[in-house]
Amino acid sequence: MSAAGSAAPRLVLATHNKGKLRELRELLRGQVPGLDVDTQVVDAAAAGAPDVVETGVTFAENSLLKARAVAEATGLVAIADDSGLAVDVMGGAPGIFSARWSGSHGDDAANLRLLLSQLSDVPDIHRGAAFVCAAALAVPALDGLSGREVVEYGQLEGVLLREPRGDGGFGYDPVLQPMGEDRSCAELSAEEKNAISHRGKAFRALLPAIIDALEEAALSPNAGGHQDS
Repeated sequence: MSAAGSAAPRLVLATHNKGKLRELRELLRGQVPGLDVDTQVVDAAAAGAPDVVETGVTFAENSLLKARAVAEATGLVAIADDSGLAVDVMGGAPGIFSARWSGSHGDDAANLRLLLSQLSDVPDIHRGAAFVCAAALAVPALDGLSGREVVEYGQLEGVLLREPRGDGGFGYDPVLQPMGEDRSCAELSAEEKNAISHRGKAFRALLPAIIDALEEAALSPNAGGHQDS
C-alpha cells in the first residue's frame, strides 16, 4: 500500500476528496493516544480500496455501503458519509440525488439552475431547506474486532436564496443561507462553515464510536489491516 509515511494506517475514510480527509484528520487530532493522524488516517485511494456504487435510497444506506465495503476490502476501521440538500416543499428532494439533480453528476451550475427554476414561484416563507449528512462507521469482523456498524446524522438548516451568492464552498452552498446568518454558505469562511456544517456535526457525533473502534483495533493483531505493502 502507498499511504504517506511508514506508520501502518488504522482508519480509512471512504472518499477520494482531500478536503474531507483534512477535516477528519483535524477532528481526530489529539483525540486518540498514539494515533498519528497525518499517516494513519488515510483515504480510499491510499488504502487501495475500491470505488463503491451508491445504490441505497437513503443517506444512511449509502454511507454504510461505502464504509462496509472499504472495511471488508482493507481489514481496517472505515468511515464514510453521504450528504445532500433536502428542500421542504419538495418533500426532501433533491436528497440523495443532489449531485446529479440536473442529470449530470457533479455539474453544480446546472443543478443550481434547475433547482432555482423549480422553486421560482415559491414564496420566501416556504423556502426552508437543509443540508443533511449521514456518517457511518464500519468495524471489520476479524482478528478480535467486533464487526459493528454505527450511523450518526447532522443537519445545517436554512433558507434558499433566489440567486447564488458567494464564491466559496461547492454544490448548493451559494443558495443556502443558514438560520441566523445573513450570508450564504458560499460567503462563509471555511472555518465558519466547518463549525456549523452538517458533515462536521455528523462526524463529531460519530467521534466517540470512532475513538472506541480505534482503541479496540490497537489491541488487535490485525491493527494494520490486510492491505498489500
